[in-house]
Amino acid sequence: MNNTFKDLKYKVFQSGNPIFFYIGINVMLFLIIAIVGLFSKLGGHGDVISFFVSDYLGLPANISKLPERFYTAFTYMFIHDGILHILFNMLGLFWFGNIFMNFLKSRQFHFVYLAGGLFGGLFAVAILNIFPLYAGGLTNVTIVGASAAVMAIIFAAATLVPNYTIMLFIFGEVKIKWIAIVYFVLDFLAIGSVNAGGSLAHIGGGLLGFVFIKRLQSGNDWSKIFQRKPKLKVVRNEKPVKKPEFKGGVSQQEIDAILDKISTSGYDKLTAVEKEKLFKASKD
Repeated sequence: MNNTFKDLKYKVFQSGNPIFFYIGINVMLFLIIAIVGLFSKLGGHGDVISFFVSDYLGLPANISKLPERFYTAFTYMFIHDGILHILFNMLGLFWFGNIFMNFLKSRQFHFVYLAGGLFGGLFAVAILNIFPLYAGGLTNVTIVGASAAVMAIIFAAATLVPNYTIMLFIFGEVKIKWIAIVYFVLDFLAIGSVNAGGSLAHIGGGLLGFVFIKRLQSGNDWSKIFQRKPKLKVVRNEKPVKKPEFKGGVSQQEIDAILDKISTSGYDKLTAVEKEKLFKASKD
């Protein structure tokens, strides 16, 4: 059990793989909230934990609540409503996240996931507050789930390598561009349903993933805002080059060479020119 815990800890926090990191964070938060909620019910307090999480961590659909719940634009993407909700999100993140990571960097994954979740949530809130269709039912509605962030990864992968194929049960090999298109169509058709906020968030996240890859292909990498800058500035501390000293018109280097020759071969082995140079230097 101890080794299993260490393996999980390594994969989530130390491996550097963003897929394991986000799956780990989402699953841990889901389990913590579920367990605390269970004990709350057993203690006779009802479903108070679910209401608290939804109100204070979920993204409010009513834009008037957003100034005092501004942080929920980030927290909502790590909260899930039920086991099936988190299961399908994490499966999609794992499958398409691996395709993404086959071609791009961890930094770019972090950006697409977080930016996709942020943009998807805010996009949904904006649309819900613009169109009269939704005006009457926004008071107590909140948006939760990593779907927008996951959809950003899915659309980014499908935009980058549209003809990449995966095996689907019954359908066999399917190009991921068709999977992304089907997701988009289903969410577009569902924006008039009860879960309009979720579908709009999916569309917003997908748009972010699509635009990110298009900008990347044109040479503009938005994820560079996450690029680490060196903490220490490398300064070359080179010693100043000494200018050769001349004695009697003879450089110090020449004198040293002559002295070395004397120590190994004796003064008699010096040439007339070398003796002359040594003589001039000694008179300086």
